[in-house]
Amino acid sequence: MTKDFSRRAFLAGAGATLGVPAMANAPLTSILPAPKPADYAKRSLPSIDHLISEAGLGGKYGFVVADARTGTILEARNPVLPLPPASVAKAITGAYALSELGTDHQFETRIVATGPVVNGKVEGDLVLVGGGDPTLDTDALAGMARALKAAGVVQIAGAFRVTGAYLPYQRVIDPGQPDHLGYNPAVSGLNLNYNRVHFQWKRAGGTYDLLMDARSDNLRPPVKMARMAVVDRKVPIFTYKDAAGTDSWTVAKAALGNGGSRWLPVRRPDLYAGEVFQVLARSQGVVLPRPEVGADIPAGTVLVTHSSAPLPEIVKGMLKYSTNLTAEVLGLAASAQADQKPADLAGSAAQMSEWAQQALGASRIAFADHSGLSDASRLSARDMVRALVTLGPSGELHGLLKAVAPKIDNPPVAGYAIRAKTGTLNFVSTLAGYVTLPDGRELAFAIFTADMERRAGIARANRERPKGAKSWSRRSRRLQHQLISRWATLYGPDG
Repeated sequence: MTKDFSRRAFLAGAGATLGVPAMANAPLTSILPAPKPADYAKRSLPSIDHLISEAGLGGKYGFVVADARTGTILEARNPVLPLPPASVAKAITGAYALSELGTDHQFETRIVATGPVVNGKVEGDLVLVGGGDPTLDTDALAGMARALKAAGVVQIAGAFRVTGAYLPYQRVIDPGQPDHLGYNPAVSGLNLNYNRVHFQWKRAGGTYDLLMDARSDNLRPPVKMARMAVVDRKVPIFTYKDAAGTDSWTVAKAALGNGGSRWLPVRRPDLYAGEVFQVLARSQGVVLPRPEVGADIPAGTVLVTHSSAPLPEIVKGMLKYSTNLTAEVLGLAASAQADQKPADLAGSAAQMSEWAQQALGASRIAFADHSGLSDASRLSARDMVRALVTLGPSGELHGLLKAVAPKIDNPPVAGYAIRAKTGTLNFVSTLAGYVTLPDGRELAFAIFTADMERRAGIARANRERPKGAKSWSRRSRRLQHQLISRWATLYGPDG
């Protein structure tokens, strides 16, 4: 599908029992119409105020539900209150990317030779050129190494360079997050394994065996550009510093126990990808020197190309697994396609905000990033529902949203289906998408809850698992599903 066609598509966008009569000639049926079960269900619904009070969230909230085809608002509270959308922002990012890049778009990672290949030797530099692929993994790099060998290359005369110049480099997505969180990596035009390195440890007597690797489904290549040291302390659990391009970590010995593993963010994804490719190429008999960072995309002969899955598949994975890196890359690439390459993440997010205002009718919207990781982004429930109505329940995005199981025991009305995007930050919980009712009617909804005062009181070092945040999120999610159950009852069959 072409870019223009994509944009038009987005904008078109208790059975009864018989008793024995008590007196002769009495009627066997009532002369009054039997009340419908749905009427009982509607009359027994708790009020909005009761549900909100029962949730005990504090802070602020806003919600809107509308007919997804006509846009008619059916119920709302604080509809224009701007709140952080959290990962609900990814739904807008997905629509933005599909509109600007087109549904047939694929990201390409290339190996370019700046000179001819003579008797298996590149007479020039060999360059690993990133095309922004957010899903590139070690297995894909291994395939590129095999293809390079099949092209007859065994060595190079010049340098081995890597470049992520296709997109602006960002050291982190959100500077306010702790250093060690794997969902807050660097962003580049050359990315690998969602820009995370795998850290594994195992007690060996009084010390620990440590391993940092770029593991995938099939491979475990060790890396040197990320290093770990165990320090005899209790807190902080991790420390980080950039040691001349090497990610230098320390971990508190008291936190390790007998063994375990976790993913850590990578701050130089271009060098990370280059080191891993060097190791994989060597396993194929292709000898490369240590990678150097190139500042631009070189001219030359393309020897190997790896193409990503088509864009809709990438968007669907992003919405299902809520991968922040994918969202940031898609947003940056969409901005670059629509205009010139943005200078930074903030500039690209502002560009997406402007697009959403013009294309989706979201009049009061301001994104700080494309993933929703920053709590500085603002979106109202009304604007989110306007966007969903514009995109339409028959549009591309609807089918890419994740199916969400109703989380209500014994709902008054069963058989409704939810396709939506969830969003969670500490003391922020959001949900937005579509509800298909048993009679086929489609509703569009957005529910935002946030206690920004409690969130602001969390020390930076404690933002991974702050006290009270988990139970708060659980209560918010219950409220969200109580509201959806309410709407399915009020506006479903006979509603």
